[in-house]
Amino acid sequence: MKKSRVGLLAAAALGILPATGWAQAKGNAAAGDTAEAGEAAAAEGEAAGTPAEGEGEAAVPEGGGLEEICKIDPAACPNLDMEKEAARPLRENLYAMQQIFALRARRLELQPYFGLTLNDQFVSHPGPGLALNYYITNVLAVGVNGNYFEVFNSDSDFNAQVRRSARVAVPLTEYQWSAALNFTYVPAYGKFAGFGDFIFHYDAYIVGGVGAISTRPIPVIDPDNRNFAFEPKICFNAGLGLRIFLNRWFAVDLEMRDYIYPEKLEALSVNEMDKTNKSTWYENKSTITHAVQAQLGVSIFLPFSFEYRLPK
Repeated sequence: MKKSRVGLLAAAALGILPATGWAQAKGNAAAGDTAEAGEAAAAEGEAAGTPAEGEGEAAVPEGGGLEEICKIDPAACPNLDMEKEAARPLRENLYAMQQIFALRARRLELQPYFGLTLNDQFVSHPGPGLALNYYITNVLAVGVNGNYFEVFNSDSDFNAQVRRSARVAVPLTEYQWSAALNFTYVPAYGKFAGFGDFIFHYDAYIVGGVGAISTRPIPVIDPDNRNFAFEPKICFNAGLGLRIFLNRWFAVDLEMRDYIYPEKLEALSVNEMDKTNKSTWYENKSTITHAVQAQLGVSIFLPFSFEYRLPK
């Protein structure tokens, strides 16, 4: 556009000079000179790139747009076949969702916690525990966990006093340890706001597995003669958990887990003829026991950092 305007100004300047000569010319000779001067000016205008008469409007197109620019400067236009380009399939990767705050895939979760049983009103089985989980994918993990109970079992004095005064005997058990192989699945994760503008990221998970638990009855029917030993038993577990991330590698966990195992309870009757016969200390059949445990702990993910790998 600037080149066209410069050309028009040059043509106007060249046209002024011959016009001055025409005003000074007189007679037929002057008219002839005027015609010759006009032809010379036209020739000079064409040599300078000035559009000929009637072509000025075509050289400065109106309306703008890509087509008009291409008419002025063809080198500035893309050399593409627009119809062919429009027919090409779109294979662009568009990521409209926010990236996950903390990736779990190929990371090891170290989870120390403290548990407390909830469904036994006569004796409590608190104790520390530790879980190790390796996430095969971002939502599936395999791991192990263990609990230690022996020195934390608690049978209150109130229970002993009630048993003695009311002559009511309730079979009790105490735990020593438990260990299990588990699988964890994360079906949901998200975020919520708290403490003003702080954003908490969380995930909910399901866990289940199989292992062993070591327990023994607490002698309450005949404590003077009976002394039970710890015995391991097969144990299944299933639970739900909520994990709240404080950063990309540290989180707080709250979990409810049910440990299900066959328990051998103390017999309610006493063999008066042979009180030391251990075969008479237990009930004839095992009882399915549910030890529901609340666990509060933390999760530490290793390595601390991770890298997103987007599809190509």
